[in-house]
Amino acid sequence: MTERERIVLRDLAKHQLEIAHGEVNQRRIAEWYRHNDCEPGSRPMIHIEIDTFQDEVITPRLVCESPEARSLEFALYHQFTNLELFDDDKVVPDYFPVGIGGYFHPFGHEISRVTATDAHGHNLGHQFQHVIHDLEDDAELLGPSTFGVDKAGALEHLRLAQDTFGDILPARLVGRCLYATPTQYIVHLMGMETMFFSMYDYPDEFKTMMDRLADDTIAYFKLMEREGCILPTVSFETLCQGSKCFTHTLPQEGVLTTEQVWGYMDSQESTGLSPAMYEEFIFPCYEKIAKIMGRLSYGCCEAVDPIWDCVSRLHGLRKVSISPWCNEEVMGERLAGTDIIYLRKPSPNYLGVEETLDEDAFRAHIAKTVAAAKGCHLEIAQRDVYTVHNNPAKVRRYVEIIREETAKLQ
Repeated sequence: MTERERIVLRDLAKHQLEIAHGEVNQRRIAEWYRHNDCEPGSRPMIHIEIDTFQDEVITPRLVCESPEARSLEFALYHQFTNLELFDDDKVVPDYFPVGIGGYFHPFGHEISRVTATDAHGHNLGHQFQHVIHDLEDDAELLGPSTFGVDKAGALEHLRLAQDTFGDILPARLVGRCLYATPTQYIVHLMGMETMFFSMYDYPDEFKTMMDRLADDTIAYFKLMEREGCILPTVSFETLCQGSKCFTHTLPQEGVLTTEQVWGYMDSQESTGLSPAMYEEFIFPCYEKIAKIMGRLSYGCCEAVDPIWDCVSRLHGLRKVSISPWCNEEVMGERLAGTDIIYLRKPSPNYLGVEETLDEDAFRAHIAKTVAAAKGCHLEIAQRDVYTVHNNPAKVRRYVEIIREETAKLQ
């Protein structure tokens, strides 16, 4: 890291601290707490997830060249770019967060894939390399899952940040939600066709496999617990799916247990199943894992309304994804008057397809959500946008329209 890079990073750290202490940021932090704790009168929260188009809004701003400095520079910009450019509700901490990484290899297999690239060298698509082709014939390949945490790596990253700008913006080890997507692991190992046929051809073996995967997932989380890697998830930590962890209902400090933090699960891969098959083959695994979590956010792109009778029984459920494939009206009826947050994910097409935002069409799209979510605690998380055509102003106007329409709920 050069002295010039160090100066750049220290200036960015000062900038983040100023934004973090600003009146707008502080007000929105308080609003996140009220929202996530489902307090009466709390307003809908809005978050534009930039991870899929960050090369358009962060990368062009980078000036550092050494890998260490460029990584820190990117991470600093990631903290405050949303508030500066889009004015959504992604709030800014007055510290530099450093998470503890880990890995989970289902049944001992590191997931591998081959990728295709476009003319610019960017990933265009990928295909997973399946290792299970017939559940009965390949049963011996289902060994014990392997997993671990990288606390040493996190501490080294923490030291680098602290040495560079910690006297301005302190670096801090932070927690992360417990992340479990069992059916995603199954599809990565055997493909969706084999997964579906296995339920028909080898129902008992499939159920045993899912139960083992639940036990291995729990064992991984308990390893994190023993290693002192489960830290509070009560503020700026990411809750997957573009949401945040703010809450007063979980422990605020110390080294914790799995039952004291947020968890996240989804099962997009089971979308083709009937509700009865989901309950028989998939739900027991998810129910078993959820029991060791404190709070739960469930769902990604799958429609939850057909399987709501199951999902609604998951322990600690506080947020549920209402994706573009979900029946908004049905879920509005189910969630009205409850303390389960209606986490709506609008279609990404309005923001990501055309260069010019069709304001009338998008406003109608959000108005439909507002009508369906009457009586619910509403949250909007925009995900899966892969380009904004290098136009941050379009995103800012997008947020303005959401604010105008969701204000009608208050």
